[in-house]
Amino acid sequence: EHRKTLMDHEHEQDDDGRKRTGNVWTATTHIITVVIGAGVLALAWAMAQLGWIVGIVSVLLFASISLFTYNLIADCYRFPDPINGKRNYTYMQAVKVYLGGTMHVICGIVLYSKLAGITVGYTITSSTSLAALGKSFCLRRKGKLADCTSSYNPYMIGFGTLQLFLSQIPNFHTLTWLSTIAACTSFGYVLIAIGLCLSVLISGKGAPTSIFGTKIGPELSASDKIWRSCSSLGNIALACNYAMVIYDIMDTL
Repeated sequence: EHRKTLMDHEHEQDDDGRKRTGNVWTATTHIITVVIGAGVLALAWAMAQLGWIVGIVSVLLFASISLFTYNLIADCYRFPDPINGKRNYTYMQAVKVYLGGTMHVICGIVLYSKLAGITVGYTITSSTSLAALGKSFCLRRKGKLADCTSSYNPYMIGFGTLQLFLSQIPNFHTLTWLSTIAACTSFGYVLIAIGLCLSVLISGKGAPTSIFGTKIGPELSASDKIWRSCSSLGNIALACNYAMVIYDIMDTL
C-alpha cells in the first residue's frame, strides 16, 4: 500500500517535479477573466463609431490574429521541443531561450512598460469611476444644483494601497475561488453592457448604428471621426489581448 501511494504521488507530479492541478475548465476560466474584462464595456461604443461592416470585420480580424499568435506562443512554451522540451514558466523566459539575450532585454523593456501603463490606466479609471459614483450619490442626496465635485487623489491612493496589500498575499495565483469570482465578474461586465445598450434603445434616446458608423457633420468633424475610429480599433484590439499571461495559464496545466 505504501508503494502504491508513493507511485500515485509520483504520478501526480509533472516532469519538472511540480504538482499541477489545473485543467481545461480552470484554464478557460482564466482566459475568460482576462479577455472579458472592463474593455468589453467599450465595444458597443466602438461598434457605433465603426459601423456594422468595419466593426464586425475588425472584431473577426483581431480575434483571428490573436488565435494565430497565441497558438505560436503556446508552441514556444517548451524548448527546444514543443512537446517534450523544458518548460518556460514566463513569457520573458521563452523570449530569452528562443531569441537570445538582446531581444530578452528589449522585450523586457516593452513588456514592463506596458505593465506600468496598464497599472496607471487601471488606477486612473478606477479612481474616476469611484469619484463618479460618489458624485452621483451626492447629487441624489443634495439635489442637482449641489456642488459635489471631489478630488480623485484619495481614490487613487486607496486603490493603490489595496493593490499593494493584495500583492503581498502568498500563492495568490492558487486561489481557485478567486478566479471563479473574477470570471463571474467578467460576465457581469457583459450583462452591464447589454443592459446599458437596451436601456438606451428602449428609451429611444440613442441613434441606431449605421452600416458605416458615425457620419461627419456639424456635430462631428473629420479629425474627430478619425480619432474615434482609431480609439475604437484600439478598444477592440485590447479586448482580444492576453499574451502577457498565457504562459502563467499554461503553467497551471
